[in-house]
Parts: sequence; structure tokens; C-alpha cells
Amino acid sequence: MDLGIAIKNIRKQKGFTQVDFANKCGITQTYLSQIENNQKEPNLSRLKAISEVLEVPLPIIFFLAMDEKDVSPKKRDAFKIINPSVKSLINEFFAI
Repeated sequence: MDLGIAIKNIRKQKGFTQVDFANKCGITQTYLSQIENNQKEPNLSRLKAISEVLEVPLPIIFFLAMDEKDVSPKKRDAFKIINPSVKSLINEFFAI
């Protein structure tokens, strides 16, 4: 799971700079950078605040952060097939 990259990608697609986004989330730019580079794992309440500012539900962020290593080996082929379509639908629905 690459949660930091998912947050970073959504932030950029929404047009936020790191400084502006960090301020809106009530965190420092340094801490946001550490989150986006997967050096720090924010707690659930911080993740909820981030998802609210992004206007994307937290479960959606978790899904966008998933990669095939997060799926059991038996289901990886199916994940590879549906993942691009689901991500595309999510991007359109949430204007990411």
C-alpha cells in the first residue's frame, strides 16, 4: 500500500501546493512531506482530516493506495483486470 503517494497524487490533481494543503489540514509542510514520502504514517484522525480537505472519502484513498501486493495471490489476476477501470471511475466521480 502506497498511501503517501495516493495522497500526493490527489493533492496535486486538486491543485494544492504542499504548503497550502498542509495549512488546511492543520499540519506542517514537513510532516506532509514525510507522509507523502511514506516516512510517517498519520493516525486515523489525521487521515480523516486529510480526506475531508481533499473531498475524497478515506476508503477511496485507501483503495487508490492499493497495489497488487495488497491482494491475495489468488485474486491478483482479477485485481489487475478491474483496478484500472475502478480507478478511472473513482477519478471521474470525485473529480480527481
